[in-house]
Amino acid sequence: MYLPLLVSAVLAVVAPWAGRRMPPHAGAWAMTCAAVVAAGTWVAELAMLAFTAVGQLPLVAAQGPWSARVLAAEDPVDREFAAGCAGAVLVVVVSVTVASWRRGRALVGAWRECRELAAGGDLAVVDDPVPAAFAVLGLPGRVVVSSGMLRVLDAGERRALLAHERAHLRHRHHLFSLILHLAAVVDPLLRPLERAGAFAVERWADEEAGAVVADRPLVARAIARAALVSSRAGKAALAATGGPVPQRVRALLAPPIPRRDAAAAAFGALMVACCVSLAITAHDTERLFEAAIHARAVATAQGGAR
Repeated sequence: MYLPLLVSAVLAVVAPWAGRRMPPHAGAWAMTCAAVVAAGTWVAELAMLAFTAVGQLPLVAAQGPWSARVLAAEDPVDREFAAGCAGAVLVVVVSVTVASWRRGRALVGAWRECRELAAGGDLAVVDDPVPAAFAVLGLPGRVVVSSGMLRVLDAGERRALLAHERAHLRHRHHLFSLILHLAAVVDPLLRPLERAGAFAVERWADEEAGAVVADRPLVARAIARAALVSSRAGKAALAATGGPVPQRVRALLAPPIPRRDAAAAAFGALMVACCVSLAITAHDTERLFEAAIHARAVATAQGGAR
């Protein structure tokens, strides 16, 4: 059961380094998938260990049916520790529910506000002197930009900025952000991975914008200028000014990152390790309950024979 924690710790240390050495879209996918597998494996193993304690309750054992006495005797985990795992699972469920509610409410609130805006296609221009530009997920999604932002950018920079925000909508980057956040709620060790994944998502949109306008330095100039003058968007929106802008600008001014199979293979190996750990724990738990069920059946048969 400790392997997912070890994998989470390795991801926290290695992911920021490895993610910057992969093409952004590949890095975002690798980190998001790794976060889901690490967090999912961790909470699943906690739940299985917790059930060994819950299964020893007479009422639950009777519904099994299995022998609570044999289960307690054969269980390699202390009952107090298993009960602690049950408490941890409860905390995770409550935390994920609260985090999902908050993010969902923010997304719905932002979508409702943007739905009322007059838009030309997916673009809504707000008459506001405060420079701001961001993308809001929805049906359809909207790119919202203020008149103040449009005034401080030249024509090429506007195209680059809008291409960045449209990349967020096209690739559903809000979902990547949400998944990474919930994984970090489940397993706090994954918080560095959440930040690294958010950076990769912004870099992904940067590179998409660079491909659209065929000028990566122009995108670098646009996001740098926008960052200098803009106000921050809410948590429900993704903005071109998100993340560490100086690092993003440096990446755009450097040659594109080549594909590196070794980095992707490393993420894959960590995910396989988590899955193997989960399979072993599930197998051991199944054998534990099979022994308790067999003992209950034998006891029932002997009682009937008498």
